[in-house]
Amino acid sequence: MNRRISVVPFVGLITALFCTPVLGEGLSREQGDAMISELRQIRQLLEKQQKGNAAPAAPAAPERVRLKLGREFYLGQSDAPLVMVEYTDYQCPFCNRFSATTFPELKKQYIDTGKLRFISRDFPLEAIHPHSLKAAQAIRCAGDQDKFWQLKDALMTNSARLTPELITSLARDAALDMAKFQACMDGGTHLSEIKDGVAAANAVGINGTPSFVVGRVTGDYLDGYLIVGAQPFPAFEALIKEIQSGAGKKE
Repeated sequence: MNRRISVVPFVGLITALFCTPVLGEGLSREQGDAMISELRQIRQLLEKQQKGNAAPAAPAAPERVRLKLGREFYLGQSDAPLVMVEYTDYQCPFCNRFSATTFPELKKQYIDTGKLRFISRDFPLEAIHPHSLKAAQAIRCAGDQDKFWQLKDALMTNSARLTPELITSLARDAALDMAKFQACMDGGTHLSEIKDGVAAANAVGINGTPSFVVGRVTGDYLDGYLIVGAQPFPAFEALIKEIQSGAGKKE
């Protein structure tokens, strides 16, 4: 029997995220303005697509997703029974919201207790976030100096006001070797892997941020379920418990 698990297609993402209760509470003026700007830009892109293409809307993202895993930055234990892969954009206000509200509880309850390994992948939406690709590159370059998570947190905290200058300033604040960092950035050391990662995500139906795949690892692959949007902690916990119980394996 097929079991439906919290999947929201990107075409409906605007409504889903805007209507999620956690997004309506405790917003600062800066966060609220960023979200409104985001929604306007996405709406404009969708309107352009509708005008230039009369084809039917794309189908919803698949419920089941299979991802190839490799050497990646992660939090938690390497042998944790479950894995979550995050696709994020450092100018995305919804990614910021997830990071500020849902992630701390997720980390406390599941990552720090050895139940979940958390992997973060880049998904820069260059069409609406002009500095997102540079931010993604900066995170990877910081990772070369073992400062991936430190710079990631700093960029996400400042997502509403990111500029190339601020990215460089935050990298300096993270005590990076700035000569090595700048050489990495100028040389586009990680550019191809970021773009290849976006293409691979698109190929399995991931096309917006934040998006998450939660499941179990088999060999070099993660077999899991897709969750789209800055959902509240209970939404993730419900899926995790369902997979833990074995219900998520039923077809």
